[in-house]
Order: sequence, then structure tokens, then C-alpha cells
Amino acid sequence: MIDSQFLLDFSVRDYECDLQGIVNNAVYQNYLEHARHEYLKHVGINFAQLAAEGINLVVIRIELDYRFPLTSGDEFTVRSRMEQTSALKITFFQDIYRKKDSKLILQGKITGTALNKRGRPAIPEQLTKIFSEMTVPVNG
Repeated sequence: MIDSQFLLDFSVRDYECDLQGIVNNAVYQNYLEHARHEYLKHVGINFAQLAAEGINLVVIRIELDYRFPLTSGDEFTVRSRMEQTSALKITFFQDIYRKKDSKLILQGKITGTALNKRGRPAIPEQLTKIFSEMTVPVNG
């Protein structure tokens, strides 16, 4: 069985902060995207290989709730899990927690789909197989 949750650690670099000394809001999307790509790689999905086969995974909606800012040097973890939420949609639920105190920094819900060679939505067989092998999350 494949674990439905994936954890990836990061630390804030100085240049990711704005004049206020906090991580710029747009940078969080980079953290989340990197975590999604690593998660897919972890479960055996090669993003580049899919693209070479004419299958493109694309984001269609991003919902982010910023709870508390990160600052330079903060270490944090992105917790990600994914679900197939409809016949044509995949949703990543991603949360960022600061490591030193487990403070919730951000909650994200990123919805995507896959486009086949004709540009039509179609979840590839590789992903469907992974969803069927996933363990059910204990606490959602």
C-alpha cells in the first residue's frame, strides 16, 4: 500500500523574504509545487516522463489560507496528501507547519487534472493505479 501522506522539510532562505522580513506570499506556492513534484516522484510518477508522453498535469485551482508568516531561517515541513476528487480531478491538500513549535503556517487546497495528447482532461492510468493502492488517511 502507498501512504497517502507525504512530508518534505524546507528552510526559509533570506532572498525569499520581502521588506517586512517575512516570506513573500507568492513564495509559498513554490514550496507547495516542489512538495507536490517530490510527492509524485515518491509514489512513482515521473512528471517529466508523463509530459514526454503527451500527458500534462496542470493546476486548475489554488486555494491558500495564510495563518502565520515564516521568517528567514525558519525550518518547516510541507505535509501533502492527494485524492482523486472526481473522475477528472486530483486534489492536493497541503499544509505548512513551522518545525520549532508545530505552528500551522498555511493551509492549501490545489486542484488539478491531467490533459492528454489532444488537450482533453483524462487522469492517466498510472495515477489511477496509485489512488487504488493508497492507504486511507487516519485524520484526513
